[in-house]
Amino acid sequence: MRDFYRIRRLPPYVFEEVNKVKARLRAEGVDVIDFGMGNPDMPTAPHIVDKLIETVKKPKTHGYSVSKGVHGLRKAMAGYYDRRYGVKLNPDNEVVATLGSKEGFANLAMAITAPGDTVICPNPAYPIHAFGFLMAGGVIRHVPALSPEQYLSGIDKAVKHSVPTPSVMIVSYPSNPTAQWVDLDFYKEVIKIAQKHDLIVLSDIAYSEIYFDDNPPPSILQVNGAKERSVEINSLSKTYAMAGWRIGMVVGNSEICAALSRVKSYLDYGGFAPIQVAAAAALNGPQENVAEIRATYKSRRDVLVESMKRAGWDVPAPPASMFAWAKIPPKFEHLGSIEFAKLLIEEAHVAVAPGLGFGEYGEGYVRIGLVENEHRIRQAARNIKKLLQPAGRNSADDDLPLDAA
Repeated sequence: MRDFYRIRRLPPYVFEEVNKVKARLRAEGVDVIDFGMGNPDMPTAPHIVDKLIETVKKPKTHGYSVSKGVHGLRKAMAGYYDRRYGVKLNPDNEVVATLGSKEGFANLAMAITAPGDTVICPNPAYPIHAFGFLMAGGVIRHVPALSPEQYLSGIDKAVKHSVPTPSVMIVSYPSNPTAQWVDLDFYKEVIKIAQKHDLIVLSDIAYSEIYFDDNPPPSILQVNGAKERSVEINSLSKTYAMAGWRIGMVVGNSEICAALSRVKSYLDYGGFAPIQVAAAAALNGPQENVAEIRATYKSRRDVLVESMKRAGWDVPAPPASMFAWAKIPPKFEHLGSIEFAKLLIEEAHVAVAPGLGFGEYGEGYVRIGLVENEHRIRQAARNIKKLLQPAGRNSADDDLPLDAA
């Protein structure tokens, strides 16, 4: 294979070993309970699907669209930010519709990065946060982020010890993979740091509507002065169970939005117009489906935490996102996250994502997606219990039915 520059900058795909085992077992007819990928399993609401069908029947919607999104969708996105956060956005120059948040993030990196630019990135983090900039020619300064406080405290040190001085910092809450949540005071500190060091801030808030304890996550754009140097990347994928529809947004600073729009104008013609119209209907229409999706994830979270506890695995209850982030059980810590994940598939027929796939500081953890129903979650716990607890062990918890969790 040719030694292509950008391919050379990408490390081996960490999840590949686990995926190979999963594929082999499925080919053998094994029923794998798959918590590994954050792929929503709930249907998109009927009124959104109906709008897509209605619009796609109009031939005039079948041509090229607009790379930054049709005006009606951008207006709907601005309206969402006004209702949800009290943040006013101009749909003409402060909103860009993207093909999902991942594409938006990757093209943002392309738009604002020069070769050799240094970017402060949390670790562990969703892979595109680092690799989008690596592919754009940037240099990543990883800062440990096993808690929001740890990440904040490490940024000043990272700036002082980076050459050249960083130009961008990334925040992502609710976090994928760690499921951490932050309040508005956290973002106020982020903006203070960004102003002190003249940093652009990219805030990934794709899980803004998946929260569980009457704790709706704030937006960084609610902070005074944030819009002068920040954009936020959001998505309809999880909020409305529209992952395959590929609709996201980048909102905030007009200069950064203009740079992204310019790059996108060379790369794509925007999403299929009927999908954009349906996405506007999702944002503008009834929101009961959002509450139902949130309630489903919360119920799954509660079942997961309780049933795994009975199985002998302490999985902390995530305050937000569609994931749980758990330490490897002490019995298997020596294996590391990849080998533990492979063992879990082989012996318990349960797939999880190894923490190392999200960065070196994710080692020792696994990510568990809330993407199976409650019955399947309880079955996974029963399978894992057999792995964690030796045969014949007699304890009070052994008599507790996992189905009651």
